Amino acid sequence: MIYRMYGKTGKKPSILGFGGMRFKEIKNRDLCVEMMVEAAKAGVNYFDTAPKYFGTQSEEIFGEGFLELRRLGFPFYCATKTFEASEAVIRREIEGQLKRLNLDSIDFYHIWCIDKLEEWRMRKEKGVIEAFKKLKEQGLIQHICVSSHLIGDQIKELLKEEILEGVLFGYSAYNFAFRQKAFEIIAEKDLGCAVMNPLGGGIIPENPDIFSFLKLNKKESVVEAALHFLFSHERINTAIVGFGELKEVHEAIKAVESYSGYDNKEVERIKNTLPDTFKDLCTGCQYCDNCPEKIPIPKLMDAYNHKKLYGKNEALLDRLKWHWNISPGEASKCSECGECEEACTQHLPIIARLKEISELAP
Repeated sequence: MIYRMYGKTGKKPSILGFGGMRFKEIKNRDLCVEMMVEAAKAGVNYFDTAPKYFGTQSEEIFGEGFLELRRLGFPFYCATKTFEASEAVIRREIEGQLKRLNLDSIDFYHIWCIDKLEEWRMRKEKGVIEAFKKLKEQGLIQHICVSSHLIGDQIKELLKEEILEGVLFGYSAYNFAFRQKAFEIIAEKDLGCAVMNPLGGGIIPENPDIFSFLKLNKKESVVEAALHFLFSHERINTAIVGFGELKEVHEAIKAVESYSGYDNKEVERIKNTLPDTFKDLCTGCQYCDNCPEKIPIPKLMDAYNHKKLYGKNEALLDRLKWHWNISPGEASKCSECGECEEACTQHLPIIARLKEISELAP
């Protein structure tokens, strides 16, 4: 396993992190814990979750997993998050988190999901900075971090807060061009850096032919190639893969074991090969899955990815029919209330895409 110093914290997370957002059998806790143990056996020590992943079930599973890791003698770091801003509410939340996680202190605690600067300013006005300072002083958290979906220059304002020790943001082999500004400030301030959605929420492994340009040789899997591309970025301390099943854990571990470094020329080749159509693919975070009209927006956006990837409406329709078993007519229920776009961490034009999909209905 590869370990890199996380900013100025003195902690060295594994280059491969374990994300608790995508368990396929969330009710099978023994299996989920087994996945954590398998990762720890290979040297993974960074485990990332949040209070709204499967309700609180992800944190509960991590709590069971941490008990087992302790029993087996495996070291680990825990990262989790809060949407809250005021001290009283954050304190109530973290008390529940520590209980669920079976921890006395959280290693990396994140001010969660900043996707607009207005949101950041609002949370600061409500006292989130002072609240986090107190939590650290009292030993309930070890390091103050932020999770952001801001892109371009905007992230610079977010990361200039001296209190921050690390940042978590989306970065992958298909959207890196819109995240480069973050690396500039990370280098300047020597912040810790974790990246989420390194496989595009499953887009990359599900479309190996399209993403074959990432591969350096024929023996490499597209998962290995996508992770190797990220490992080549020295400022990335850990790439958090959201694991759904045990075989995915083994595949990601294999990517670490097979990594032997990248030549800068290869990195540039990949960057120069990146098609423009990749820049606004949905990563499947499912934050938009709260439609008042009960439209299955995440499934429809997944299908729209296939239109962008393959350039054909037929690819979208096939995905809806054979993978999701839903009709494009579902999209016609949209009332254009805008709740989905407000929730979207990537600021995608969901309403316009739903209209496009609805027009394909027979």
